[in-house]
Amino acid sequence: MRRTFRVGTVTAAIAATAALTATLVSTGTAQAGPRHGSGSTTTIATPTVFGHRGAAGYRPEHTASGYRLGAQLGADYLEPDLVPTKDGQLVDRHEPEIGGTTDVASHPEFASRKRTVTIDGVKTTGWFTFDFTLKELRTLRAVERIPDVRQHNTLYNGLDRIPTLQEDIDQVESLSHRYHRTIGIVPEIKHSTFFRSIGLPMEDRVLSVLRRNGLAGRHPVIPTVIQSFEVANLRYLHARTPLPLVQLTSATGAPADFVAAGDPRTYADITSAGGLRQVATYATWLGPEKNQIVPRDAAQKLLAPTSLVADAHRAGLKVVPYTFRNENTFLPADYRRGTNPGDYGDALAEYRLFYSLGVDGVFSDDSDTAVQARALWIAAGRPHR
Repeated sequence: MRRTFRVGTVTAAIAATAALTATLVSTGTAQAGPRHGSGSTTTIATPTVFGHRGAAGYRPEHTASGYRLGAQLGADYLEPDLVPTKDGQLVDRHEPEIGGTTDVASHPEFASRKRTVTIDGVKTTGWFTFDFTLKELRTLRAVERIPDVRQHNTLYNGLDRIPTLQEDIDQVESLSHRYHRTIGIVPEIKHSTFFRSIGLPMEDRVLSVLRRNGLAGRHPVIPTVIQSFEVANLRYLHARTPLPLVQLTSATGAPADFVAAGDPRTYADITSAGGLRQVATYATWLGPEKNQIVPRDAAQKLLAPTSLVADAHRAGLKVVPYTFRNENTFLPADYRRGTNPGDYGDALAEYRLFYSLGVDGVFSDDSDTAVQARALWIAAGRPHR
């Protein structure tokens, strides 16, 4: 049975949560200290809340309206995933295939662009950003990626175009001034090895945009962190910028650059004690999948936590797991409420668990929930397991 929403109720709830978030921030739960005379603040709270793809729990992901709402709901950083266009521009999409996140299928002028491409060993059929110029992509509009779970978000289908990295930076700076607090940006470079193989390497393009905006040096105008699931590109970036880097990992598989090079190491090797020491030579953060920290059994029930957080801390790394979401379908069975996959479960309990395990940040689709859980955990004296 599909969950239905009352628009007024949801809108009122978001507004109320935003007001609560503003109170939490203003009382010092989030940040403190002046920044460049702008009236905003400089110290990012811990655990840090990374607004995953904007505010994907409430708006179609990777949209200006989603980033704006993410900031309103208290995100400390906003996260755009980056992919290139045919003419080498950097735009925000979780994947280069855009059939599921835009209205491209309704544009007959682009029907012939649909094709099958193998990216990192996976065959995908659809429309791809690297077959479109930026001007062509500007004619498309964003839609909700998972409408069966987030039916409410379909209200906002068609309202936003695909942003560029430059627009992200401009918006984050504007939002920092608007909300009188520092908001950072944490772009993820997607499919580095694949894009290099088709003549669209991304790393220097990303650095070029960041440098133009004063974000690539030791003291960026706004806090800036770069992330990737691959290793070679993070090492490349480490040699060219002092910015903090996030080594993302998965519970299965291996970095695409390792696979392409015939390197047999996997993400399990990277997150071993020795692997983490290697990661610490080029990255500041480890970004593991949640179940690398707290595994689940076949019934999605929680198992005993692993030592990954402690191991990473011993190696000198901060830890920011992904992805925290409020809906039952994404939560462990322990925290689900009812049987509807799209209904909210006890997401606060999941945050409390991970905060108590010592994570330094969270990637969240629902920044308001992450901020509220953080405030409750701090008020309880920051209990640790």
